[in-house]
Amino acid sequence: MNELLTLDGLAAPLRVLRLLAADFGHLPAPDVDLSRIYPEQLTLRFHEGLHAFEAWREALAVPPEKVAHRVQSDGMTRVLKASTDYAGAELHLIGYTDVPAADGGAE
Repeated sequence: MNELLTLDGLAAPLRVLRLLAADFGHLPAPDVDLSRIYPEQLTLRFHEGLHAFEAWREALAVPPEKVAHRVQSDGMTRVLKASTDYAGAELHLIGYTDVPAADGGAE
């Protein structure tokens, strides 16, 4: 990438962030990621369990079947991901939660 990106180049995700704050200000606050590398994307990350991810998914009308599930960190962390187009930007939701430890069968 040789061309210098200006702040105007991030207008789409910044506009979406402003709209989300106005329309969904009552929802749990996410970590927000913007990148000059992907100037059409906005990512909302949720680290305190999946309830916040689900609240946003429902508010944005992302169908449950559009949610991808995986496990990372040697099975210690569950990750949900969903994407949608919103007001001219790619909006990504990512939720993380701990996987409950299996009962060791202690008697």
